[in-house]
Amino acid sequence: MGQKVHPKGFRLGVIEQWDSKWFARREYAELLHEDLRLRKFLKQRLYHAGISKIEIERAANKAKINIYTARPGIVIGKKGAEIDKLKAEIAKLTKKESFINIHEVRRPDVDAQLVGENIALQLERRVAFRRAMKEAVGRAMRMGAQGVRVCGTAGLDAALDQAMQAKGPFVVDAWIRPGEAPLRQRFAQFYAPTGEQEKA
Repeated sequence: MGQKVHPKGFRLGVIEQWDSKWFARREYAELLHEDLRLRKFLKQRLYHAGISKIEIERAANKAKINIYTARPGIVIGKKGAEIDKLKAEIAKLTKKESFINIHEVRRPDVDAQLVGENIALQLERRVAFRRAMKEAVGRAMRMGAQGVRVCGTAGLDAALDQAMQAKGPFVVDAWIRPGEAPLRQRFAQFYAPTGEQEKA
């Protein structure tokens, strides 16, 4: 079997930074689970706002949360009403003083996480999977991406599903790979997010 290394882990400390920046000894597990809960909550609560990534920084009893979003207006709300609600909800989860910073993603068509979630959203709306993937890839290439790799897996097309079931295990892989995607070059910016679609 090939040895798979996550592209972000491979580039940490070279061109990539950690999504959580804090140090702990005894309470490490507790803080790690708190980070995971925060990320899950924010992703679900702000899914429609197009969240690209969430960075968490901690110092003493304070937490600074940086949210990178395609639609900052939705997160902030009218006169900051939504952000105040969000702060109150986060305070219940963490029981620490928290600060929220909203950063706008300038080019959402080139952001890998947002492209993946967009494809997943189209699949939920019953758009043909190859069409959804080709359109997203085409937009990314037009906006200046040097290369894109998209892989759709499991249960994408009824005809393919039947063919695969006849052969054996139920897995369908559909790849689209225009341009260059240098996995082994540490100085090449390469992002590998996932977008999940609930199968109806």
